[in-house]
Amino acid sequence: MLESTAQLSTILDSLSKRARAAGFSDTEWANRAGVRKETLSRLRRRQTCDFQTLHALAHAVDARLGVVEAPPPDRTTDGHFPAKLDREYEERLIDLCQSGDFGSDRWLAMGPRFFMAGLAVMLASAGNRHRRVLLELAERLHPGSSDVDVFNRWLERSPLKPSRFLPLVDSRRARAA
Repeated sequence: MLESTAQLSTILDSLSKRARAAGFSDTEWANRAGVRKETLSRLRRRQTCDFQTLHALAHAVDARLGVVEAPPPDRTTDGHFPAKLDREYEERLIDLCQSGDFGSDRWLAMGPRFFMAGLAVMLASAGNRHRRVLLELAERLHPGSSDVDVFNRWLERSPLKPSRFLPLVDSRRARAA
């Protein structure tokens, strides 16, 4: 992960390029953003920045700040499973499972349809209190995924092993409580 200094620097560089392209000097850019020029100069040497200031600087050059979801992992050749399952991806899956968000779009953004549907069925089969909602989600992601034979195929091929993953989800739930 990049340090906040590098991230802030990258964002400011991008915004500065937009300001230059619009023909703004630092003074004019700062004025349009409602900040002092000295504030802009100091930001270039700092590790952190007030979000409101950064938002104002972006707005002054017709830019928007936002969150970009990490791209889903590479997939197996059949497209049904992630090509690899590292700890970072596993942590993101645990976070999703703990989020209480059962929206198809968020789940689809995390991985291949069949894989994510199987994950929902696995959670439902583990006595999750949201069993019905998880099974409905699984069927929206990949129709037929809650069928026993289909889920058995998922279990055979999935890089995510229930014996490892479910205790991690449970321990995260216990810490959150």
